[in-house]
Amino acid sequence: MPKGGEIINVGSIQVYDPSAEILDYATTKAAIVGFTKDLARKLLEKGIHVNCVAPESVWTPLVVASFSKEKNSQFGSNYLIKRPAQARELAPAFVFLACGVDSSYVSGKLLAVTGGEPTV
Repeated sequence: MPKGGEIINVGSIQVYDPSAEILDYATTKAAIVGFTKDLARKLLEKGIHVNCVAPESVWTPLVVASFSKEKNSQFGSNYLIKRPAQARELAPAFVFLACGVDSSYVSGKLLAVTGGEPTV
């Protein structure tokens, strides 16, 4: 990868508060976050930034296929914004991190896109 490259991994908000029913998913996403941090340290001297976008629940075909009709109808209703994210709402986070000019001082970070859910 050339100097100035950007690597963007996809994590999940599950790293902050894992759900027991999807513990395997949450654990995998936590591993991706750890990988992001370590790789960022390793590649920064080569001018490559490594970051991770961690969305709250996103309405995708996987969600529809994974849960019951009832659970899908309630999906995201317990969030502050009262709905899950649409995939297009995540795009600005990826664009920000991919644009080396705007994110040149950002590396090894987890950018949480949560619809208002606090992560601190």
